[in-house]
Amino acid sequence: MDLLLLSKLNEERAARRAAVLVTDLAQGIQRLVFEAELASDPLSGVLSDALRMGKSGVVETPEGKLFLTVQAPIVRIVAIGAVHISQALVPMAQQLGFDVVIVDPRTAFASPERFPNVEMHAEWPDIALPKLGVDRYTAMVMLTHDPKIDDPALFIALKSPSFYIGALGSRKTHATRVERLKEAGFGQDEIARIHAPIGLNIGGISPAEVALSILAQITAQLRLKPDGTRA
Repeated sequence: MDLLLLSKLNEERAARRAAVLVTDLAQGIQRLVFEAELASDPLSGVLSDALRMGKSGVVETPEGKLFLTVQAPIVRIVAIGAVHISQALVPMAQQLGFDVVIVDPRTAFASPERFPNVEMHAEWPDIALPKLGVDRYTAMVMLTHDPKIDDPALFIALKSPSFYIGALGSRKTHATRVERLKEAGFGQDEIARIHAPIGLNIGGISPAEVALSILAQITAQLRLKPDGTRA
């Protein structure tokens, strides 16, 4: 690989930005396509599908046979609330290859004993999240059911490029939440980004079942096209 391309690829990796290295297998020519440039690329559809699936491989295109080396950041789930659902969610998410970060100012909940080997921030979301950074590959999950903690996180999430935003609570709870967000200046399109009630409707009752439904919804949001189909 050209050293300049390698340097640029490493820069994107360090900045948690996605990119695809396109190699013409017949000619050996390589080019790097940044995620921000996908829409204007001649192979936009092919590259977008490869990036969405996070899968490298050979593809047949009008340009010939190409090898796509996909570099996508590890998906990071930021769980607001060191609650029982979070405890169930962590090991499942880790098995899926996701990173998990717990944010909760309540030190009685956010403890190493309850969340061993998990990155934790026992701080208010409006302090912790700016330091963490909420990017395109971050899923935001509000689980405290406490507006004093969840709402500041939602304010940051809705202003971010986060690919998934979910909030725990009934439809009645969410209706009240929507009113608070409107009073805070958020528009309908912004508020519509929130998945609430959170998770796919699998009839989950236990913390583990709710965690499963959340991870299923996050995965669908990450992998599926807007029409619900795969590549």
